[in-house]
Amino acid sequence: MSSSAIATEPPDSASFPAVAAVSLAPFVLYCVAHLAVDLYSGSLGVLQPLLLAKFHLSLTQAGLLGGMLSLSSSVSQPLYGLLSDRYPSRLFTVLAPAVAGIFISGLGLASGFPMLLAMVFLGGAGMASFHPHAAANATSGIKHARGRAMAIFISSGTVGLALGPAVFSAICGRWGLTAGAFAALFGIFITALLFIFLKPTPASAGLVRARFEWAPLRAVARPLTILYLLVFLRSVVQIVFTQFLPLYLKTQRGFSLTGASYSLSLFLIAGALGGVAGGHLADRFGGKRVIVISMLGAAPLLALFLFTSGWLSTVALFICGLVLLFTVPVNVVMAQRLAPGQMGTVSALMMGFSWGMAGVIFIPLIGWIADHSSLQFAFTALVAFPLIGFVLALRLKIPATA
Repeated sequence: MSSSAIATEPPDSASFPAVAAVSLAPFVLYCVAHLAVDLYSGSLGVLQPLLLAKFHLSLTQAGLLGGMLSLSSSVSQPLYGLLSDRYPSRLFTVLAPAVAGIFISGLGLASGFPMLLAMVFLGGAGMASFHPHAAANATSGIKHARGRAMAIFISSGTVGLALGPAVFSAICGRWGLTAGAFAALFGIFITALLFIFLKPTPASAGLVRARFEWAPLRAVARPLTILYLLVFLRSVVQIVFTQFLPLYLKTQRGFSLTGASYSLSLFLIAGALGGVAGGHLADRFGGKRVIVISMLGAAPLLALFLFTSGWLSTVALFICGLVLLFTVPVNVVMAQRLAPGQMGTVSALMMGFSWGMAGVIFIPLIGWIADHSSLQFAFTALVAFPLIGFVLALRLKIPATA
């Protein structure tokens, strides 16, 4: 694979340790930053019950907040992908944790629903700027087991998603919703760390690309479209759980806010482990097999969680998160191999745009359905999505040259 966004291979084996060290340091920084950015992304779900109580929101309005976050943090990612492919500045990554942290952590200080929407939009914009640039550059210089490296990078974000509910539940549960603003300090610290230590890579220093090219994407339009739809279907389940699982457990099963938040963290931690496992399995057995197994296995596990209780339901939730999110790094790496010259753009499509469209459509829809029936009914409908994904994955054909 060759791309101007990827560092060249070391000229000889003697230089490998030095190159590995140079590649590892920024990789770790990108992973830490990913954890920080997604920590704030994952916090809105646990803040929903508190925001509903303070601002007297309906479930539809709560869904609109989640949809706004998806719109600004994810649907807009292809725009940032185009910009980062053309102007690969480290600022796309460096500023993101502080911007996301300041606006999301400060939601309790809003004056009303319009200000909540504006703050969610601005916080999401910080998240959107991070993902395409970071996904295209995090594994630069890593040539072997790249699927595993991408899995670690993406799973660091999933760990952030998992920590978000626990962190904000601990802060806001003890000191109140407005105290969540103190959580912004972490994002500001990470931005300072990146500003000091994340240096421009040789691929991005002083480079401006002449123009964006559609031809490489048109050449692989069919497999790229199927990959996108598979990510979309998986993201519907993942994002609905991220936004509504604490509310579902609190209102439908009588969980405390802390217990519901920990359940969401359990689901997302399982997803982080699943992402690492999925990257490893894809390197050994191929990405398509991992996707097929993930989609086929997630549906019955999701049903088991919804229609059982107690320890069995909790175990099913954990394993469902593990299996469902097998495919997170797999889809990104497969898409990058299909279009190596447009890595920022295809990374945005796989990581952000698909997730964002799922959120924009289904978070308000789930809120509306729940207002008119119940969250139990709305969640039950999600079982169909992995089954559709399984049928679609069987039709996926990746060119041998990718």
